[in-house]
Amino acid sequence: MRRKVPSLNALLVFEAAARLQSFTQAADELALTQSAVCKQIASLEDWLGLALFARVKKRVQLSAAGRDYAEKIRLHLDKIERDTLELMAHKEGAGVLELAVIPTFATQWLIPRLADFQQMRPDITINLSTKTSAFLFPDTLFHAAIHSGDAHWPGTIGDYLMAEDQAIPVCSPALLKKHLGRKKSAGIGELASMPLLHLSTRLEDWRRWFELHGHTNDVNAVNGARYELFTMLIEAVIAGLGTALIPRYMIQSHIDSGKLVVPIDLSLPEQTAYYLVYPEENAKLPTLQAFREWLLRQTAIKTG
Repeated sequence: MRRKVPSLNALLVFEAAARLQSFTQAADELALTQSAVCKQIASLEDWLGLALFARVKKRVQLSAAGRDYAEKIRLHLDKIERDTLELMAHKEGAGVLELAVIPTFATQWLIPRLADFQQMRPDITINLSTKTSAFLFPDTLFHAAIHSGDAHWPGTIGDYLMAEDQAIPVCSPALLKKHLGRKKSAGIGELASMPLLHLSTRLEDWRRWFELHGHTNDVNAVNGARYELFTMLIEAVIAGLGTALIPRYMIQSHIDSGKLVVPIDLSLPEQTAYYLVYPEENAKLPTLQAFREWLLRQTAIKTG
């Protein structure tokens, strides 16, 4: 049975015109004449039986249907391109792994170790993209993801990697000196008077930390600026904007370099863990198998 699929050339032209909101710019990008672009768009609209663009004087504007169709077609074209490039790479014995990963885990833990994997498997290219929450794999180009939280992710396999380090209070040396003078460490009460910074997804951390260490501080514990990502929170602390609770592995290098100090060495127990998750149908991908084996060895070294 013949598939009900329009011309690929027409779809490529439509995607470019929709993205650029201009037939002229689409023609320049695709090395076509403007007349050729107009004909391809008109042919596609005739084939679909609806208008993808509204013509307003000398401008074109996507219709509601055109906007929705463009977003979907763009995903499919991206996937076709990635699959094609991956197949071409496999021809030479190489492969590509598309990996979604939490930003701070990527920058503070994974990337510093990737040279070891590249040395072991120079034939595999790992493309990293950041994702901070769960998503549907069929809607993306990702083969796998590293996330924190619950291992349960519908339709996927989850490999435990490691528990998150205990979170400790950290601040800049300048901020500590400003509030404590020559003292090198703070008491809980003194820390409570310092500006406290928060991760947006963990607004109860400071309250839990104070309660755990026997200090009632309900009001101050929830005051202070909030940051969406740990990477942003770390930079805010380095800039002297306040004190924050951050897992030790994320900021150990900054402590060692003197950019950050621990005003009081009392921690908040680990709350979550990291997992490598991937759809069941991807489990036998050679690129994923190689990366998974290496990653599990690395996390075993870390936790061992």
